[in-house]
Amino acid sequence: MNTLWEFLSMSDANVRYVTLGSILLAASSAVVGCFTVLRKRALVGDAVAHAVLPGVCLAFMLTGEKNQLILLLGSFLTGWLSLVVIDFITAKSRIKEDTAIGLVLSVFFGVGILFLTSIQHSGNENQSGLDKFLFGSAAALVGQDLVTFGIVAVLLLLSVVLLYKEFKLISFDVAYARTIGLPVRGLELLLTTLTVLAVVVGIQSVGVVLMSAMLITPAAAARFWTDRLGVMVVIAAAMSAFCGAAGAFVSYTAPAMPTGPWIVMLLSLLAIFSFVLAPKTGLAARLLLQRKVRRQMMRENILKTLFLLGEAQDNYSHSYSNKQIRDRRELPLLRMKEGLLVLRRQGLVTKSSQGWALTDAGKKEAQRVVRLHRLWELYLTQYLQVASDHVHEDAESIEHVLTPELERRLEELLDYPTQDPHQTIIPQQP
Repeated sequence: MNTLWEFLSMSDANVRYVTLGSILLAASSAVVGCFTVLRKRALVGDAVAHAVLPGVCLAFMLTGEKNQLILLLGSFLTGWLSLVVIDFITAKSRIKEDTAIGLVLSVFFGVGILFLTSIQHSGNENQSGLDKFLFGSAAALVGQDLVTFGIVAVLLLLSVVLLYKEFKLISFDVAYARTIGLPVRGLELLLTTLTVLAVVVGIQSVGVVLMSAMLITPAAAARFWTDRLGVMVVIAAAMSAFCGAAGAFVSYTAPAMPTGPWIVMLLSLLAIFSFVLAPKTGLAARLLLQRKVRRQMMRENILKTLFLLGEAQDNYSHSYSNKQIRDRRELPLLRMKEGLLVLRRQGLVTKSSQGWALTDAGKKEAQRVVRLHRLWELYLTQYLQVASDHVHEDAESIEHVLTPELERRLEELLDYPTQDPHQTIIPQQP
């Protein structure tokens, strides 16, 4: 705690530059990255990040100096050119976009490495430090860099705020955006330019190799926590800002640890955490939901089996043993016993020395499931022309998820039937 307080109240200007610069870079990149992810162009960020290297090298080769503004301008031009080339290849050839991205990434990056190697053997004394564009060096940030980061961050955030509705529309429904007269091509070009700008500014901190992670990872992590774009943007920016500050803190407490890779590492950990533990959409939540659904299906299948056994004897209060239930329908023994105990606690079945029997409430629930099954079988035969002896399996799956609204719709379509395709009576609503 004392170390963290020391970090927060530090007087070293360079450490403050690194911390604030990392926060601004991470947050602004995440905001733009949300739209890149939603437009399914995540790999484009990686291509741009690798394509800026030849621009940096060319700018240095032409001027012979490491002027920050000129280097950024050179990297912006080649980054933007890479996107133009990707679009041109995709539009004018049979090559798909993912292949075009791979081609552009490898070619531009290879040319950049070639230029960098040439510069390193040129003897120019000013070339020292150019290799940091490969892997980044956040610790080398100075006050002028912070001003640049601040200007770019404000520009990116202001653009997103002013054109939020337009960017949202082209991210989800380009066709509708064109229909209502939005300049879709211009908006896509602007969003692409903002993406390039975010990448160009960030390479000095984390390098071309890791910059795509800064753009994509927080957006991908935030997507697990919400279905609303505005909330997703805020979560992604907050995650990135936190990881930016945390990465700077790690470098401050352990000088041998680089800031940029630690920012990406922390973002990756957050992404893994989100993938596994996010509510509703996380892996754990989905597994729990699947388990809940399987158990519910098992209980409904048990009720349906008891109903069918009673229907055959016209006696729904009769008791049946585990063997009789399993003879009527093959059910896993352990899961069936577990399901029967749950149904007993719910008051849907009773247990006697002769076996298990439906209660009045259980009969109503079983009758509902059987009714949905037979309605769906009839729908498949009448509207989809499926043979009556091939509809049972489909009905077995769908009967557990049909809602009351769909049930009423089925009845209307089928004109309130009384028999299924096998001439078996369809139970009426309990």
